[in-house]
Amino acid sequence: VSTSHLQLAAFALGMIGWTLCTISMGLVEWRVWHVDNTTIISSGIAWVGIWKVCFISYLLVSSGYEEQFCYKFSGYDSSIPSEIYAAQGLLVIAMVMGLLGLAATVFALRNIYMGISHKTLITRFFLMSGFFYISAGLCVLIPVSYNFYSVVHNQSIAFPPSSYMPSSPAAQEAGAAIPVGIIAAILLLLSGTFSLSYRFPVTTNT
Repeated sequence: VSTSHLQLAAFALGMIGWTLCTISMGLVEWRVWHVDNTTIISSGIAWVGIWKVCFISYLLVSSGYEEQFCYKFSGYDSSIPSEIYAAQGLLVIAMVMGLLGLAATVFALRNIYMGISHKTLITRFFLMSGFFYISAGLCVLIPVSYNFYSVVHNQSIAFPPSSYMPSSPAAQEAGAAIPVGIIAAILLLLSGTFSLSYRFPVTTNT
């Protein structure tokens, strides 16, 4: 038990990282667009996520009331850039990988804390969990970095007319989902490193 403190920390960090990965995937604030024309986008701010784009509109929803209009992306929107579709797929993979990593860690820690000293089984499951955590961390880091690059270079998106979005903003900035995703990736990579560092204690017979 005394040799598995880092792996117990790996489970805790992996759980937090996986939770933050799930949160970042659900947030719509990946890219914050500032637009000049406020006829439809009443607040002048639109939030571009990986599943939908949202903005406050008095005209489209209900006149005189501050309500949010959202346009959901579909697989038929060929105009949606590759970084958004990449984020959709990679973050789903990251969620699955993170869950597998947590399950493998729980199984290995269970054997240790129950006194089941099966060296090969415990070591293999820690190796598996490390692989899953690192894979999940990379699957989060790639789309986060890709979208942050698009924000820094103020890249435009050719939205379909039904979204009521302009093709380019006056300015844009990184939304809350990007720093949340970066923290999730760091925690998952740390969890993987801790899991891979496990060494079964060497016992000697006297």
